[in-house]
Amino acid sequence: MKLKEKQFNEIYINTDKMIYYLNNFRKKNAGSKYLIEQEEKQFPTHVVVSSDILSRYVFRADVAYDWNVTLDDITNQANMYKDDHLHLFAQRYGHLRYSFATQPPTDSDTESKDVYEKEWFEFSRRANYIDGLHVNSTYTTLAHLWHLKQLLNAKEWRFATDEDASIMSALMRIFSKEIMLGDAHHFLYKIDKRKTLREAMENYRDSRAVIKNWAMNSNIDEKGTTLLTRMMLAEELKRHKFYDEVVKNGKTVRKWAQNPVTHPLPFKDTGYATVDCTTEVSSYEPIDLARLVQKINNKSNDTFINQIRRRISILERPLVTSRGDGKSYIYSNFNPKYAQYAITILRTYYNFCMPYKAYGEMLTPAQRIGIADKVFDWKDIIYLR
Repeated sequence: MKLKEKQFNEIYINTDKMIYYLNNFRKKNAGSKYLIEQEEKQFPTHVVVSSDILSRYVFRADVAYDWNVTLDDITNQANMYKDDHLHLFAQRYGHLRYSFATQPPTDSDTESKDVYEKEWFEFSRRANYIDGLHVNSTYTTLAHLWHLKQLLNAKEWRFATDEDASIMSALMRIFSKEIMLGDAHHFLYKIDKRKTLREAMENYRDSRAVIKNWAMNSNIDEKGTTLLTRMMLAEELKRHKFYDEVVKNGKTVRKWAQNPVTHPLPFKDTGYATVDCTTEVSSYEPIDLARLVQKINNKSNDTFINQIRRRISILERPLVTSRGDGKSYIYSNFNPKYAQYAITILRTYYNFCMPYKAYGEMLTPAQRIGIADKVFDWKDIIYLR
C-alpha cells in the first residue's frame, strides 16, 4: 500500500533541522589573491527533516538551497521590474540569500552611490562560486510542511519540534485551519544537551524508581511501566496548565503560558526532557492529554540525522586540523544538489532496508508504518522489485 493511500487516524510527526557547512569553493579561473574579494568558505546549510515518531519512518528531508536559480535570473528581474527597493515579501526572489540585484540610484533615490557599489560588489562576486543560492529556512520549511500535508491523509496531527522560530512559524501557517479546529497540536520537546551520559543514565534509572514509588504509594497493582507513567502524568496534568486565561476586550481568552512539564520517561542518552504545548488543549481530559505528552520525543529524527552524519562522508562533522586549533571542512559537500540526492537515497534505504529492534521485533520503519511487508535490499530498490 502506498503511503499516500494510507489513512491515519492520528499521526505523530517530529520536525527538526540539521545544519552542515557547505564547502564554498571558487569556480575554475575565478581565483583571486585578494581576501576582500572572497566569500566565506563555509556556509551553514539547513536540511529540514520530518519523520514519524512511532515508526521512525522519514517522510521528507529537504536541503534549503535552490540550485536552479542563477544570478542572471535575479538581475533580469531587477532590470525589468526594479524590485530592489520593494519589501521582501513582494520580491520574486525574496526567499533567496541574494533576493535582488541592486540598481543604480536615481536623482530621487535615497540610496547613495557608495551603498549601491558595495551591494553590487557583494552580489556580483557570488558569480565566482558554486551555482545556486541558499534559501531562507522558513521558506523551505513552509514548502516542506505543505508537501507533507499533501502526502499524508490524517485526521489528527501531532507535531513535536524544538523551539525553532522558523519551524513554529511555518507550522502555524500551513496547519492554521487544523489548529483552529483542534485537529492539530504542536508540542515543544527540549532536552538539556549539557548533561553527560552518566547524568542521563542516572535520570533514566531514577525515573523508573519514581514511577514504582508513585504506584506503591497510590496502591496501584499495575506493573506495566507505560500505563503507570500515563496514570502518574495524568495526575500531574490535573494541576498543571499549558495555558493562561486572560481578559481581552471583555472576553476571557487562553494564551500559551510557556509552562512545560517534565517528561516522566527519559532516554538513556539524553536524560529528562521537558514538553510544552503551544496549541489549545483545554478540552482534553488529563488521561488523554497524558497519552499525547507521553508519546512526544525527538528520537526518530535524531536517529536518521545520525545516519546521515555516519554514512554520507560529505555531510560528516568537520575534521580537526593538524595543528589542533580549528576545524577543517575540506571534505564537506560543495554542491547541495548532490547532498539532496545522497540524503534521498539514504532516506529510502533507511525506511525500507534497515530494520531495528523494538517491542521484540526486528522491522524496518516502512514495515512499522504499514506500507511494506518485508525487509528490502539494494537490488529491490534498483530494479523496483
